[in-house]
Amino acid sequence: MFKKIFAPVQAWLLSQGKCVGCGKPITDGKKDKDGKKITCSCGRIYIIDSKTKKFRRALFEEV
Repeated sequence: MFKKIFAPVQAWLLSQGKCVGCGKPITDGKKDKDGKKITCSCGRIYIIDSKTKKFRRALFEEV
């Protein structure tokens, strides 16, 4: 039930380039050495797709 409520909101926030936890711009976060991983100030980790320049949440294997 909760997924049906939160999933569209989180997808909209990611499409706007904002963190799903705190709402801050993802680009303001701390970048990794290779520049593919970005850690937000709230601790969520995002991966940037270099081709489309879009963000997605990191999987457990990628952390």
